[in-house]
Amino acid sequence: MVYGQNNINRERQELSLLELNNRVKGAVLNAFPETCWIRAEMSDVRTNAASGHCYLEFIEKNPVTGQLVAKARGSIWAKTFRMLKPYFEMETGQLFASGLKVLVKVSIEFHELYGYSLTVLDIDPAYTVGDMIRKRMEIIRQLKEEGVFTLNKELPFPTLPKRIAVITSPTAAGYEDFLNQLANNKAGYPFYTKLFPALMQGERTEESVIAALDRVYRHIDCFDVVVIIRGGGATSDLNSFDSYLLAANCAQFPLPVITGIGHERDDTILDMVAHTRMKTPTAVAEFLIGQMDKAAGEVEELQQDVCSLATDILSRQKNFLQSLGSRLPVLAINRIERNRSLLQRIGMQLPTDAHAFLNQWASKLEAMQVRLANRAESSLAERNRFLQLTEQFIKMASPDYVLKRGYSLTLKNGKIIKQAAGLEAGDELVTRFADGEVRSIIS
Repeated sequence: MVYGQNNINRERQELSLLELNNRVKGAVLNAFPETCWIRAEMSDVRTNAASGHCYLEFIEKNPVTGQLVAKARGSIWAKTFRMLKPYFEMETGQLFASGLKVLVKVSIEFHELYGYSLTVLDIDPAYTVGDMIRKRMEIIRQLKEEGVFTLNKELPFPTLPKRIAVITSPTAAGYEDFLNQLANNKAGYPFYTKLFPALMQGERTEESVIAALDRVYRHIDCFDVVVIIRGGGATSDLNSFDSYLLAANCAQFPLPVITGIGHERDDTILDMVAHTRMKTPTAVAEFLIGQMDKAAGEVEELQQDVCSLATDILSRQKNFLQSLGSRLPVLAINRIERNRSLLQRIGMQLPTDAHAFLNQWASKLEAMQVRLANRAESSLAERNRFLQLTEQFIKMASPDYVLKRGYSLTLKNGKIIKQAAGLEAGDELVTRFADGEVRSIIS
């Protein structure tokens, strides 16, 4: 058993790690004796401050799932990096940073100690620009398909854009220029501004500006327009304004959005979806002042129209009054003649009408006299009958009438006795009859 194992050890080939790595290095050198161009996305880009060398990683992701499918360590030596970086940024308008897709010329190396790596020798900015353009076109296409690309542009612009929500960095020089331009407008229009601070450059620009828009939305009734401005800066910083999320939020915002992010070149996607795009913060202020001038001009035109209309009405009324004044004597004479004729007819008819009227009232008075006499006679008869009945009732209720009918009245001290309970022995009583009275004492 041991003998067989020794034979196996003598037959197999054993290499040290260094020998293996040297063979791999030789194989790589034989396979890639020259440089080649590769497409990849840059990741973890960092620069050594002391040496000036740039170290990064090149990665490739699955276009469907987004999962990482390949990775390689890369480096750009300081001498190459000093020329390559400014050239790339000038051509693309983007910072040389992680997340960009690049086409680079590399040499493939395998070091015994550090392993596989790529050394960048050159870069093609046109590839990155093309990729950026493709991304921009994809975002624009998506916004259009969702039907939001022109929503903000379709909002009616306020006649007097006085209440302004400003989204910018509070330390931006462009912000001060904007405020000064508004405050010193020649016409003295009042503007009311409220700052909503946001980062205007760097990786957090997108989320910062969206958060500022959310804060404005919570007080939307207090504002007429939203202004997004930045005071200059590197063109490469504009990449944040080509964001889908920022553009979608801006496009669907319920107030008109005006941009002035300080660049002369092609519009960003944010500029495209905004209601109005101006070049600089100062230009935004001039635009707002111009809108106030436009409203003032319309008011002045309306004033002139009102004055002209009033003058025309007064002129027509003056002509009418003059015409009426010239015809007034004739109209007055005609009216007087008609009234005189009317009065004459009334005067001639008056005796007849008066006689008829008097006869009518005489007949009415005679009828009323007859009715009054009949009513008085009937009333007197009713009153006489009432008096007779009353007299008879009084007679029947008198004590004398009661005594004549056989009754008697007993009095004590001049008062009629109604109950025996009130009498005592010794009381003197008087009993009255129809023909006299009797006195008695109770024993």
